[in-house]
Amino acid sequence: MRFILHPLLALLATSSASSVPQPQHIFSNPSSSQDASYRIPTIHESAVQARRILRLSGIGTLSTIFPSSKSAEDSPHSLENRPSTVAGTPIGLMDYYADCEPHGNPTVLAITIATSFKNVASGSNITLSLRWQPPDAHSKFYSAAALPRFSLIGHLEDITDPHETPDLVQCFVRKHPDAAAWLPGNPIHTSKWVRLVVEEVYWIGGFGDRAYIGWVPVEEWRDVTSEEIEGVRLPGEQSSGWRGWLGLGMGDEGGVTDL
Repeated sequence: MRFILHPLLALLATSSASSVPQPQHIFSNPSSSQDASYRIPTIHESAVQARRILRLSGIGTLSTIFPSSKSAEDSPHSLENRPSTVAGTPIGLMDYYADCEPHGNPTVLAITIATSFKNVASGSNITLSLRWQPPDAHSKFYSAAALPRFSLIGHLEDITDPHETPDLVQCFVRKHPDAAAWLPGNPIHTSKWVRLVVEEVYWIGGFGDRAYIGWVPVEEWRDVTSEEIEGVRLPGEQSSGWRGWLGLGMGDEGGVTDL
């Protein structure tokens, strides 16, 4: 079996490589549409893809900046044995979020003792970064460099309206059942509901000769409809597999757009 399998794999690799053009633009788009091998999605189409990733995922990286040593003396970090050398240094940490509001502002359950939220309380700005991980990645190969990822830049806003809270709790716990243990009022840690108010969006859809790379106007982000989010499919959500994200299988099947 060993002597049969290796030549077969080599043949498959050779045939796949010969049929797939090499990306010429990794971190930027071609200078003109004539230079592109594929139809690059529009900014709005990219916004729709990003909003679908926000809808389907639920875990991202919150990036904040440690305060200066001087400001930390009177900050939530004052009781923390934190090295002074990290003052002003950015840090990214995994956290839960849920897509519970119509205009793309992620809902976050902020544990006030957590580093990200202590940094924000000390004056840091905040960014939420997400990347798409295809649901069939366990059985198909995907180049991570060719898959969409993006960052949401904004600020945290407390959610204080009691009429909003029941729906947010239901939405958030549906996405993260384990989070029920640290809802506001829990006996373990102080927590509160906040939304990340999105002010800027930076998107990398994949390789630059087949995906949009650049800033997405926040109006485009906010104006994406639920129907658009449900009507698009990301790489790995249907049978096109690697051919889809390489631009070889793009199409519209049954009213669902494969971008």
